[in-house]
Amino acid sequence: MKSQVHNQGELKELNVKIEKDVVESFERMSKASGLSVEDMVVIAMKRYRSSHSDWDVKSSKSE
Repeated sequence: MKSQVHNQGELKELNVKIEKDVVESFERMSKASGLSVEDMVVIAMKRYRSSHSDWDVKSSKSE
């Protein structure tokens, strides 16, 4: 996982409010793993997205 490259290409900022303990956990994990918090969030979100791909419904423009 550490050898994978994340956050490449065009980036877009996303500001969210999440529970304090979640943020603190990410910060501890970042320090222990050497991965940035940003990369760990991307990894977590990509895993979530792949598990719930049925929710990622792209609108079809067939008129």
